[in-house]
Amino acid sequence: MKKFVTFVSQNMALFAVTVAVVALIVPASFKWTTPHVTTLLGVVMFGMGMTLKLEDFREIFRRPRDVLIGLLAQFTIMPLLAYTLATLFKLPAEIAAGVILVGTCPGGTASNVMTYLAKGDLALSVSMSMASTILAPIVTPILTLWLAGAWIEVSFAAMMMSIVKVVIAPIILGLVVNQLFADFVKRVTEILPLVSIVAILLILGGVVAVNAVKILETGLTVMIVVVLHNLLGYGLGYVAAKIFGMNLAKSKALTIEVGMQNSGLAVSLAMTHFGAAAAIPGAIFSVWHNISGSIAANYFSRK
Repeated sequence: MKKFVTFVSQNMALFAVTVAVVALIVPASFKWTTPHVTTLLGVVMFGMGMTLKLEDFREIFRRPRDVLIGLLAQFTIMPLLAYTLATLFKLPAEIAAGVILVGTCPGGTASNVMTYLAKGDLALSVSMSMASTILAPIVTPILTLWLAGAWIEVSFAAMMMSIVKVVIAPIILGLVVNQLFADFVKRVTEILPLVSIVAILLILGGVVAVNAVKILETGLTVMIVVVLHNLLGYGLGYVAAKIFGMNLAKSKALTIEVGMQNSGLAVSLAMTHFGAAAAIPGAIFSVWHNISGSIAANYFSRK
Protein backbone atom coordinates (compact mmCIF):
# COMPACT_ATOMS: atom_id res chain seq x y z
CA MET A 1 0.00 0.00 0.00
CA LYS A 2 2.82 2.41 0.89
CA LYS A 3 4.46 1.82 -2.51
CA PHE A 4 1.14 2.36 -4.27
CA VAL A 5 0.47 5.63 -2.40
CA THR A 6 3.99 6.81 -3.22
CA PHE A 7 3.48 5.94 -6.89
CA VAL A 8 0.18 7.86 -7.04
CA SER A 9 1.66 10.86 -5.19
CA GLN A 10 4.69 11.05 -7.47
CA ASN A 11 2.51 10.83 -10.58
CA MET A 12 -0.20 13.23 -9.42
CA ALA A 13 0.32 15.47 -12.46
CA LEU A 14 -0.23 12.55 -14.85
CA PHE A 15 -3.42 11.48 -13.07
CA ALA A 16 -4.68 15.08 -13.05
CA VAL A 17 -4.15 15.47 -16.80
CA THR A 18 -5.83 12.10 -17.45
CA VAL A 19 -8.88 12.99 -15.35
CA ALA A 20 -9.15 16.41 -17.03
CA VAL A 21 -9.02 14.87 -20.52
CA VAL A 22 -11.60 12.18 -19.69
CA ALA A 23 -13.93 14.76 -18.12
CA LEU A 24 -13.54 16.98 -21.18
CA ILE A 25 -14.30 14.20 -23.66
CA VAL A 26 -16.97 12.40 -21.60
CA PRO A 27 -18.44 15.00 -19.21
CA ALA A 28 -21.04 12.56 -17.87
CA SER A 29 -18.27 10.50 -16.28
CA PHE A 30 -17.56 13.20 -13.68
CA LYS A 31 -20.61 15.50 -13.62
CA TRP A 32 -22.00 13.58 -10.66
CA THR A 33 -19.18 14.93 -8.46
CA THR A 34 -20.11 18.60 -8.96
CA PRO A 35 -22.67 18.86 -6.10
CA HIS A 36 -20.10 17.31 -3.76
CA VAL A 37 -17.16 19.68 -4.39
CA THR A 38 -17.43 21.35 -0.97
CA THR A 39 -17.66 18.01 0.84
CA LEU A 40 -14.68 16.63 -1.06
CA LEU A 41 -12.57 19.66 -0.18
CA GLY A 42 -13.64 19.23 3.45
CA VAL A 43 -12.30 15.66 3.28
CA VAL A 44 -8.95 16.98 2.00
CA MET A 45 -8.76 19.58 4.77
CA PHE A 46 -9.75 16.99 7.41
CA GLY A 47 -6.92 14.78 6.19
CA MET A 48 -4.53 17.72 6.45
CA GLY A 49 -5.70 18.33 10.02
CA MET A 50 -5.05 14.68 10.93
CA THR A 51 -1.39 15.12 9.97
CA LEU A 52 -0.95 18.12 12.30
CA LYS A 53 -0.16 18.39 15.98
CA LEU A 54 -0.35 21.37 18.31
CA GLU A 55 3.45 21.49 18.32
CA ASP A 56 3.41 22.23 14.60
CA PHE A 57 1.74 25.58 15.26
CA ARG A 58 4.50 26.58 17.67
CA GLU A 59 6.92 26.64 14.73
CA ILE A 60 5.11 29.74 13.46
CA PHE A 61 6.08 31.60 16.64
CA ARG A 62 9.62 30.23 16.72
CA ARG A 63 10.46 31.95 13.41
CA PRO A 64 7.98 34.84 13.08
CA ARG A 65 10.17 36.89 10.71
CA ASP A 66 10.39 34.14 8.07
CA VAL A 67 6.69 33.31 8.29
CA LEU A 68 5.70 36.98 8.13
CA ILE A 69 7.85 37.53 5.02
CA GLY A 70 6.22 34.48 3.46
CA LEU A 71 2.71 35.67 4.27
CA LEU A 72 3.35 39.14 2.87
CA ALA A 73 4.73 37.61 -0.33
CA GLN A 74 1.84 35.13 -0.55
CA PHE A 75 -0.92 37.69 -0.10
CA THR A 76 0.58 40.46 -2.26
CA ILE A 77 2.37 38.79 -5.19
CA MET A 78 -0.29 36.28 -6.24
CA PRO A 79 -3.40 38.50 -5.82
CA LEU A 80 -1.81 41.45 -7.65
CA LEU A 81 -0.50 39.19 -10.41
CA ALA A 82 -3.99 37.72 -10.82
CA TYR A 83 -5.58 41.16 -11.08
CA THR A 84 -2.95 42.36 -13.56
CA LEU A 85 -3.29 39.32 -15.82
CA ALA A 86 -7.11 39.38 -15.71
CA THR A 87 -7.00 43.03 -16.76
CA LEU A 88 -4.35 42.63 -19.47
CA PHE A 89 -6.11 39.66 -21.08
CA LYS A 90 -9.55 41.31 -20.74
CA LEU A 91 -11.08 38.14 -19.31
CA PRO A 92 -14.85 37.68 -19.00
CA ALA A 93 -16.21 38.63 -15.58
CA GLU A 94 -16.63 35.12 -14.13
CA ILE A 95 -13.27 33.90 -15.45
CA ALA A 96 -11.53 37.04 -14.13
CA ALA A 97 -13.11 36.50 -10.71
CA GLY A 98 -11.91 32.88 -10.78
CA VAL A 99 -8.32 33.89 -11.58
CA ILE A 100 -8.33 36.46 -8.77
CA LEU A 101 -9.81 33.89 -6.40
CA VAL A 102 -6.90 31.55 -7.15
CA GLY A 103 -4.52 34.41 -6.36
CA THR A 104 -6.17 35.32 -3.05
CA CYS A 105 -6.36 31.78 -1.66
CA PRO A 106 -3.77 30.49 0.85
CA GLY A 107 -1.05 27.98 0.08
CA GLY A 108 -2.00 24.33 -0.27
CA THR A 109 -0.57 21.04 0.97
CA ALA A 110 0.94 20.27 -2.45
CA SER A 111 3.51 23.02 -1.85
CA ASN A 112 4.72 21.17 1.27
CA VAL A 113 5.29 18.00 -0.76
CA MET A 114 7.16 19.88 -3.50
CA THR A 115 9.30 21.72 -0.94
CA TYR A 116 10.24 18.37 0.61
CA LEU A 117 11.19 16.99 -2.82
CA ALA A 118 13.14 20.19 -3.57
CA LYS A 119 15.18 19.73 -0.35
CA GLY A 120 13.90 23.07 0.87
CA ASP A 121 13.00 24.28 4.36
CA LEU A 122 9.99 22.02 4.96
CA ALA A 123 9.25 23.45 8.42
CA LEU A 124 8.96 26.94 6.91
CA SER A 125 6.73 25.68 4.10
CA VAL A 126 4.37 23.93 6.53
CA SER A 127 4.34 26.98 8.84
CA MET A 128 3.49 29.28 5.93
CA SER A 129 0.70 26.98 4.73
CA MET A 130 -0.81 26.81 8.22
CA ALA A 131 -0.50 30.55 8.85
CA SER A 132 -1.99 31.54 5.49
CA THR A 133 -4.83 29.03 5.96
CA ILE A 134 -5.61 30.42 9.43
CA LEU A 135 -5.73 33.96 7.99
CA ALA A 136 -7.71 32.93 4.90
CA PRO A 137 -11.24 33.50 6.33
CA ILE A 138 -10.40 37.20 6.70
CA VAL A 139 -7.71 37.91 4.10
CA THR A 140 -9.14 35.97 1.14
CA PRO A 141 -12.60 37.65 1.19
CA ILE A 142 -11.05 41.12 1.73
CA LEU A 143 -8.64 40.73 -1.20
CA THR A 144 -11.30 39.15 -3.43
CA LEU A 145 -13.77 41.95 -2.66
CA TRP A 146 -11.11 44.58 -3.38
CA LEU A 147 -9.71 43.07 -6.58
CA ALA A 148 -12.66 41.19 -8.10
CA GLY A 149 -15.37 43.67 -7.09
CA ALA A 150 -15.00 45.49 -10.41
CA TRP A 151 -16.09 42.35 -12.29
CA ILE A 152 -18.56 40.59 -10.04
CA GLU A 153 -20.51 41.01 -6.80
CA VAL A 154 -18.61 39.63 -3.81
CA SER A 155 -20.16 38.92 -0.39
CA PHE A 156 -17.46 39.21 2.27
CA ALA A 157 -19.52 37.56 5.04
CA ALA A 158 -20.73 34.65 2.92
CA MET A 159 -17.24 33.91 1.60
CA MET A 160 -15.73 34.11 5.09
CA MET A 161 -18.26 31.60 6.43
CA SER A 162 -17.61 29.27 3.48
CA ILE A 163 -13.88 29.20 4.24
CA VAL A 164 -14.54 28.58 7.93
CA LYS A 165 -16.88 25.68 7.13
CA VAL A 166 -14.88 24.04 4.36
CA VAL A 167 -11.32 24.67 5.60
CA ILE A 168 -10.95 25.77 9.22
CA ALA A 169 -13.59 23.48 10.80
CA PRO A 170 -12.36 20.26 9.07
CA ILE A 171 -8.72 21.06 9.93
CA ILE A 172 -9.60 21.64 13.58
CA LEU A 173 -11.65 18.42 13.62
CA GLY A 174 -8.73 16.50 12.11
CA LEU A 175 -6.35 18.04 14.65
CA VAL A 176 -8.64 16.98 17.51
CA VAL A 177 -8.90 13.43 16.13
CA ASN A 178 -5.10 13.28 15.93
CA GLN A 179 -4.79 14.42 19.54
CA LEU A 180 -7.42 12.02 20.90
CA PHE A 181 -6.73 8.96 18.74
CA ALA A 182 -3.02 9.26 17.96
CA ASP A 183 -2.48 5.48 17.65
CA PHE A 184 -5.31 5.08 15.15
CA VAL A 185 -4.10 8.06 13.12
CA LYS A 186 -0.59 6.57 12.95
CA ARG A 187 -2.05 3.41 11.43
CA VAL A 188 -3.97 5.25 8.70
CA THR A 189 -1.41 7.99 7.99
CA GLU A 190 0.00 6.10 5.02
CA ILE A 191 -3.30 6.11 3.13
CA LEU A 192 -4.28 9.73 3.94
CA PRO A 193 -2.43 11.14 0.89
CA LEU A 194 -4.31 8.69 -1.36
CA VAL A 195 -7.70 9.78 0.04
CA SER A 196 -6.78 13.45 -0.49
CA ILE A 197 -5.53 12.84 -4.02
CA VAL A 198 -8.70 10.96 -5.00
CA ALA A 199 -10.84 13.79 -3.58
CA ILE A 200 -8.84 16.43 -5.46
CA LEU A 201 -9.07 14.47 -8.71
CA LEU A 202 -12.87 14.12 -8.30
CA ILE A 203 -13.15 17.88 -7.73
CA LEU A 204 -11.05 18.53 -10.83
CA GLY A 205 -13.09 16.09 -12.93
CA GLY A 206 -16.38 17.62 -11.82
CA VAL A 207 -15.35 21.18 -12.64
CA VAL A 208 -13.96 20.24 -16.05
CA ALA A 209 -17.05 18.15 -16.86
CA VAL A 210 -19.57 20.87 -16.03
CA ASN A 211 -17.53 23.48 -17.95
CA ALA A 212 -16.48 21.32 -20.91
CA VAL A 213 -17.98 23.59 -23.59
CA LYS A 214 -16.67 26.81 -22.04
CA ILE A 215 -13.20 25.31 -21.56
CA LEU A 216 -13.05 24.42 -25.24
CA GLU A 217 -14.03 28.01 -26.07
CA THR A 218 -11.75 29.88 -23.65
CA GLY A 219 -9.35 27.19 -22.49
CA LEU A 220 -6.24 28.39 -24.32
CA THR A 221 -6.47 31.94 -23.00
CA VAL A 222 -7.19 30.79 -19.46
CA MET A 223 -4.33 28.26 -19.67
CA ILE A 224 -1.90 31.02 -20.70
CA VAL A 225 -3.09 33.21 -17.82
CA VAL A 226 -2.83 30.36 -15.30
CA VAL A 227 0.66 29.36 -16.47
CA LEU A 228 1.90 32.96 -16.35
CA HIS A 229 0.33 33.46 -12.93
CA ASN A 230 2.06 30.37 -11.55
CA LEU A 231 5.49 30.92 -13.16
CA LEU A 232 5.63 34.63 -12.30
CA GLY A 233 4.63 33.67 -8.76
CA TYR A 234 7.64 31.35 -8.54
CA GLY A 235 9.95 34.00 -9.97
CA LEU A 236 8.77 36.87 -7.78
CA GLY A 237 8.66 34.58 -4.73
CA TYR A 238 12.33 33.75 -5.26
CA VAL A 239 13.18 37.43 -5.72
CA ALA A 240 11.35 38.31 -2.50
CA ALA A 241 13.28 35.62 -0.61
CA LYS A 242 16.60 36.99 -1.85
CA ILE A 243 15.63 40.61 -1.10
CA PHE A 244 15.10 39.60 2.53
CA GLY A 245 18.39 37.69 2.66
CA MET A 246 17.00 34.17 2.99
CA ASN A 247 19.34 31.22 2.48
CA LEU A 248 18.82 28.70 -0.33
CA ALA A 249 16.67 26.26 1.67
CA LYS A 250 14.32 29.04 2.80
CA SER A 251 14.29 30.54 -0.72
CA LYS A 252 13.17 27.20 -2.16
CA ALA A 253 10.33 27.00 0.37
CA LEU A 254 9.18 30.58 -0.22
CA THR A 255 9.35 30.22 -4.01
CA ILE A 256 7.21 27.09 -4.10
CA GLU A 257 4.84 28.28 -1.36
CA VAL A 258 4.10 31.54 -3.18
CA GLY A 259 3.70 29.95 -6.62
CA MET A 260 1.39 27.09 -5.55
CA GLN A 261 -2.08 27.94 -4.28
CA ASN A 262 -4.90 25.99 -2.64
CA SER A 263 -6.71 25.69 -5.97
CA GLY A 264 -9.23 23.26 -4.46
CA LEU A 265 -10.45 26.03 -2.18
CA ALA A 266 -10.58 28.42 -5.14
CA VAL A 267 -12.75 25.93 -7.03
CA SER A 268 -15.09 25.40 -4.07
CA LEU A 269 -15.53 29.13 -3.43
CA ALA A 270 -16.02 29.84 -7.13
CA MET A 271 -18.72 27.17 -7.48
CA THR A 272 -20.48 28.42 -4.36
CA HIS A 273 -20.35 32.18 -4.89
CA PHE A 274 -19.58 33.03 -8.54
CA GLY A 275 -20.83 30.18 -10.75
CA ALA A 276 -19.35 27.16 -12.50
CA ALA A 277 -17.35 29.16 -15.08
CA ALA A 278 -15.41 30.93 -12.31
CA ALA A 279 -14.08 27.54 -11.22
CA ILE A 280 -12.28 26.96 -14.55
CA PRO A 281 -9.04 28.82 -13.60
CA GLY A 282 -8.84 26.89 -10.33
CA ALA A 283 -9.34 23.57 -12.12
CA ILE A 284 -6.65 24.34 -14.71
CA PHE A 285 -4.36 25.57 -11.94
CA SER A 286 -4.87 22.23 -10.14
CA VAL A 287 -3.50 20.39 -13.17
CA TRP A 288 -0.74 22.83 -14.08
CA HIS A 289 0.78 23.53 -10.67
CA ASN A 290 1.37 19.82 -10.09
CA ILE A 291 3.33 19.73 -13.35
CA SER A 292 5.28 22.94 -12.75
CA GLY A 293 5.78 22.10 -9.06
CA SER A 294 7.33 18.74 -9.95
CA ILE A 295 9.66 20.42 -12.44
CA ALA A 296 10.60 23.14 -9.93
CA ALA A 297 11.22 20.55 -7.19
CA ASN A 298 13.40 18.48 -9.51
CA TYR A 299 15.42 21.58 -10.48
CA PHE A 300 15.82 22.84 -6.92
CA SER A 301 16.76 19.39 -5.57
CA ARG A 302 19.97 19.55 -7.64
CA LYS A 303 20.96 22.93 -6.17
